[in-house]
Amino acid sequence: MRTSIASLRRRKAAGEKFTVVTAYDYTSARLVDASAVDAILVGDSLGMVMQGHDSTLPVTVEQMIYHAQMVRRGAQRALIVVDLPFTATASTEDAVRAATKIMAETGAQSVKIEGGARIAPLVRQLVANGIPVMGHLGFTPQSVNTIGLRVQGRDEAGARELLADALALQEAGVWSVVLELVPAELAAAVSTRLEIPTVGIGAGAGCDAQVQVWHDLLGLYEEFVPKHARQFRVLGAEVRGALDEYSAAVADGSFPTEANASSMDAATLERALGDGGAGADAEGPTA
Repeated sequence: MRTSIASLRRRKAAGEKFTVVTAYDYTSARLVDASAVDAILVGDSLGMVMQGHDSTLPVTVEQMIYHAQMVRRGAQRALIVVDLPFTATASTEDAVRAATKIMAETGAQSVKIEGGARIAPLVRQLVANGIPVMGHLGFTPQSVNTIGLRVQGRDEAGARELLADALALQEAGVWSVVLELVPAELAAAVSTRLEIPTVGIGAGAGCDAQVQVWHDLLGLYEEFVPKHARQFRVLGAEVRGALDEYSAAVADGSFPTEANASSMDAATLERALGDGGAGADAEGPTA
């Protein structure tokens, strides 16, 4: 049975934490689905970790749908949330159209939208249209050119604004809200003031849930580990080691072996080649 929004909201009421991880394809979704993780975020972070961009901004609605469809085929249990990308937010009409298309074509259970009180009217419209919405406050990657890559809400005015935005989103109908790069004390205080779950990333242990990026928690980028992440495994080194061993085995002849290949009857091969196995006539007839 698929994890539901209602069940995650009940987890908050019961004081039980839950976990979210990003995933972008069928294989990773299958692995998440076989784990204890509760939900998958098909994040527009795929623009960086999958496409090699330096921000999330170039990601399109079509690309989000493409990746979310793969995830949906791989995940039968985990709740699936899909980011509404920057390219879909030029107007309320564009955002509603894109969110509707994402939900209709992917089988996801929710979309995620960045922004505070200013997007409350959009949230209300989406919820009224039957589209569950996860909010996103604090550092919002789609606003990186405006706010920079830094912790948000550290001063009094910023903290007050973040709390007001969280309450506005809750009133508008979001079922949860991501708090990214927010001081732990502020995130904990916001969490206690909301009836909906908070999902932290770089926001301390006081949130109701945590979300991590697939590539960060698996150690696929060893040269850069964000402060808010932990490498629970270092698979980058494991992958490189496997590739080096493969290359060496081919070079020294230890791979492939007979066990890695199929065979056929020698007489059948001889008849198929039609030359008795000899190479005397390989250059063709002479005059």
